[in-house]
This record gives sequence, C-alpha cells and structure tokens, in this order.
Amino acid sequence: MGFGDHRYTVNLSILFTELPLLERPAAAAAAGFDAVELWWPWPGTPVPDRAELDALRAALDAAGTRLTGLNFYAGRLPGPDRGALSVPGTESERFRANLDVAAGFAAATGCTALNALYGNRVEGVPAAEQDRLALANLTLAARAADRAGAVLLIEALGAAESPHYPLLDAPSAAALAERVDAASGTGNARLLMDLYHLSRNGADLEQVIDAHTGRTGHVQIADDPGRGAPGTGTLPLAALLDRLARAGYDGHVGLEYKPGDRPSAESFGWLPRRPGSESEERGTTP
Repeated sequence: MGFGDHRYTVNLSILFTELPLLERPAAAAAAGFDAVELWWPWPGTPVPDRAELDALRAALDAAGTRLTGLNFYAGRLPGPDRGALSVPGTESERFRANLDVAAGFAAATGCTALNALYGNRVEGVPAAEQDRLALANLTLAARAADRAGAVLLIEALGAAESPHYPLLDAPSAAALAERVDAASGTGNARLLMDLYHLSRNGADLEQVIDAHTGRTGHVQIADDPGRGAPGTGTLPLAALLDRLARAGYDGHVGLEYKPGDRPSAESFGWLPRRPGSESEERGTTP
C-alpha cells in the first residue's frame, strides 16, 4: 500500500487560497482531484445571500468536483480555530441560524459530512453550562445533517493552535458523538480524526486508529511539525493511512495542510500518479 492507495479530498479553505473562492474548485480539478471540502466559506455570515450559495454550487458543478465535507458556521476561521455552538449568546444563535442553510447546501451538492466545531471555553461562563448548550445544539445539528443525508462530524483540535478549545483527544470527541447519538436518535454522529491535531497533542496515533476507526466518519492529514504536506515533517503518514485502511476505514482522506511558499498546485509532489488507475482514467484523484 502507500499514498497512492487512498482516496483524497482537498480542503479549499487552506489549499488554493491564493485564488478567489469560486476559482478554487477548477484549480483542484486541474491538479487531479474530483473531491473537495470546505470550512464554512463565509466566516462572518451564517446565512449568506442565495446568490452566493448558487455561485459556489455552480463553480463546483462546472469544475466537476464533488463537495464531500463542509463545516457548519464556526465563527472566525482561519485563526485560533473555534466553533460557535457552545458559546452563549450571539455565536450560538448564529450557529442555529446556519443549520438549515448548511444542511440545505450539503443536500444540494451531495455532501455527505457536516463538521460542527465545538467552541472555545468562555471566561466567566461555567463549563457545564457551555456543555449543556453544546449538546442541545449538536442534537439539532445531527438532525439537520440527517435530513441532508449526511453524517455529523465532531473534531478534536490542537491545544497549541486552539488553547481554549475543550476537545483535545479522540476519546473525548468519540464519547461526545455517542452522547449526541443518544440525544438525537439519528445515530449519525462520527469522529473527525485529524491526525495532525492529534499528533500535536501528543496522541499515540496508532492506538487512536486501533481504538477509534470504527467510530470515524472522516480523516484529515497534515505533517507535523509545520502543518505542511506529507514529507515536510516527521509523521509516518503513509503507514498511518495504511493502518486506517486495515482497520476498516474506506472513506476519503482530507488534505488540510498549508502549501508553504509556493502555489498550492505544486504541493502534491508526494502523491504518486498510478498509470492506468481508474481515477487517472477519469482525470481525477490518483
């Protein structure tokens, strides 16, 4: 096995950001990918104009790219990653306003995974109060995702980049997914296993894979340190992805890394092209 034996999706909120949003799907397609994912593309606007939603959908369709993953509204991204659903007041209200919009866009584009970032701890607000709000909003999110035919993803982030984010390991995120399933009755809550974030927090990634692959709905990668492309750090990403496959994971692997001081299209040299493969015949991801 190796890097060429997995299905990849490009995160257009961290790669190809040198281009306007509506040009990124075509750029990803030109680089050989037919699957893309996005953070919520309008970070300050949980309910954008219909014209903006339609324009993004048209750009995806014109490029022949399928949207496989989308974040619900999560506040200010990029930056110190944070969500909105556990933040009392305006932010959680924005999250709820976004639920049907994001789920509707997912349904319209065939997107099968919606990611709900938990939200930073807020000074002066008891953690238990935020956790109750989070469970209520995640329950609503699970039901919205279910109506769209999608799974709900719950992600642990890195403490160095997101110091006030409370979900920092795979067991916590997986346990929360179980609580959401019990509350929502939909059974569609899954772990988003981001190997970069988990590595930054010191996790034993082999143990995480062995223990939590069955609960995993999506995987994202970047090398550590640096959050660059595979081969720029020290993570044995090819071996880890093969371990995931042996553990039963057969979904997409999201490329959520920084391209460095070069155009994004030049950051895929680590990914082998396989002559005669089904994907190459289609002109899609190797």
